[in-house]
Amino acid sequence: MEQINNDLRCPWARSQDKLMQNYHDHEWGKLNLADNYLYEMLVLEAFQSGLNWAIVLHKRENFRQAFKNFVPEEVAQMTADDLQMLLENKAIIRNKMKITAAINNAKTVLMIQAKHGSFTKYLQSFIVNPIIHHPETLADIPPTSELATRIAKQMKKDGFSFVGPVTTYSFLQGVGLINDHLESCPFKYKG
Repeated sequence: MEQINNDLRCPWARSQDKLMQNYHDHEWGKLNLADNYLYEMLVLEAFQSGLNWAIVLHKRENFRQAFKNFVPEEVAQMTADDLQMLLENKAIIRNKMKITAAINNAKTVLMIQAKHGSFTKYLQSFIVNPIIHHPETLADIPPTSELATRIAKQMKKDGFSFVGPVTTYSFLQGVGLINDHLESCPFKYKG
């Protein structure tokens, strides 16, 4: 396996944290429009709101177990008892608003799929082709954009919750609809 100089990665992934490096190198900014993956990333980005991404990433497997492998059909069926169990689950972030949003967003994904054919098609109605923006420095990457603000506004209208402009922009980056790897990053085109 090719050894990459850690200093060449995007600055947020330059830690010695192998999980962060792997996420950066092989997932972040790489287009993946599988509906369950899109739902997973929407949930994780909502839980990340106000926190460090590394915290969420290190709990990702726990989130997978807690949220039924991120299968929207199964999460949408969660009950008040399930909500209470999640609030008591020390392996995840126990924020009632975020947990409730994850369940609500599963239901909304199902409605979107019924109306648009898939969550992917819904997102592609906003972004037909991935936006590739390879900035020179981390300071050149915006925390949000006019497009993310517009998408967040529409997502809220359509029933999604915990999808502000910053969370939406991060979500779009995570699933590869926006590729913000720095120009100097050797992973800007790698899968």
